[in-house]
Amino acid sequence: MENRLVTASTIEGDFENEYSLRPQNFSEYIGQEKVKEKLDIFVKAAKTRNEALDHVLLYGPPGLGKTTLANIIAKEMSGNLKVTSGPAIERAGDLAAILTSLNEFDVLFIDEIHRLNRAVEEILYPAMEDYSLDIIIGKGAAAKSIRLDLPKFTLIGATTRVGLLTSPLRDRFGVLCPMEFYNEKELTYIISRSSKILGVEITEEGAVELAKRSRGTPRIANRLLKRVRDYCEVKGNGTIDLNTAKGGLNLLDVDEEGFDSIDNKILNAIVDNFKGGPVGLETLAYFIGEELDTIEDVYEPYLMQKGFIIRTPRGRVATEKAFKHLKKEKVYSNKDSNQISIFKNS
Repeated sequence: MENRLVTASTIEGDFENEYSLRPQNFSEYIGQEKVKEKLDIFVKAAKTRNEALDHVLLYGPPGLGKTTLANIIAKEMSGNLKVTSGPAIERAGDLAAILTSLNEFDVLFIDEIHRLNRAVEEILYPAMEDYSLDIIIGKGAAAKSIRLDLPKFTLIGATTRVGLLTSPLRDRFGVLCPMEFYNEKELTYIISRSSKILGVEITEEGAVELAKRSRGTPRIANRLLKRVRDYCEVKGNGTIDLNTAKGGLNLLDVDEEGFDSIDNKILNAIVDNFKGGPVGLETLAYFIGEELDTIEDVYEPYLMQKGFIIRTPRGRVATEKAFKHLKKEKVYSNKDSNQISIFKNS
């Protein structure tokens, strides 16, 4: 059973809407093989010793299955999953109330844990290490500290920016799990599985086309599948084949690389307005009218992973792949030979 501790507006993702598409155990979970293997072993070992699983930190770009893994761990540990997020816990008392409501072997999932404020974070230290909670009663000279014992629980923290976690908090996690982008084969399987759950007929070619344009992210793959399903019901023949998939994705402005309009705005800005870079992230965010954090957390990781931009000390630089994608010419200098080369698209 899952308990939501904050309103839906404070949590990223549509957990309730996609719940039926989420795997319910490790055997159903596709991808993240190293992470899945480690967690499966650690969960079984904890259950054998009748102990709570050590605290887990999941980090990587959004949409890769961090919440799903937390749900699976809670089910495997026979505990409840309680979900909240860093920005939603504004005061130390909020976190204290959450911690004292936990039962033995419950899982507390904190999304965006890097956004916890320092006062709240310090409450977590004794809770994670000693399963205890220090409460100050009274003020001034009459103040005294009372320590409350907490049940043995597992904290699962999720973050897209692990570098923003403080060292004291990061060091208290016993299991660190980096999440990676999914490959085309894994996404094709996920799309085929989701289509069966949604009652949508899809050909292998249609599933592969959706997988290619899903940015290596299951959440995006499922979202595209739902929207192409709508397109198919109105414009198609009831089956998502290759042509229907392409038609629906083109309607959504998702190109063959999986880039949407924001990705292409980023690339066009670097290439056209800043001559390929380097350009600072703040300048780039201001120029295209997007939040800096959105670019850094959502768009930049995939553009870098695909080799379209690189990060340098002076800023972001577009690669030759970006120029090819935009069908632009690139002029660059070779400092070693002092020659000028011109790259043209075929």
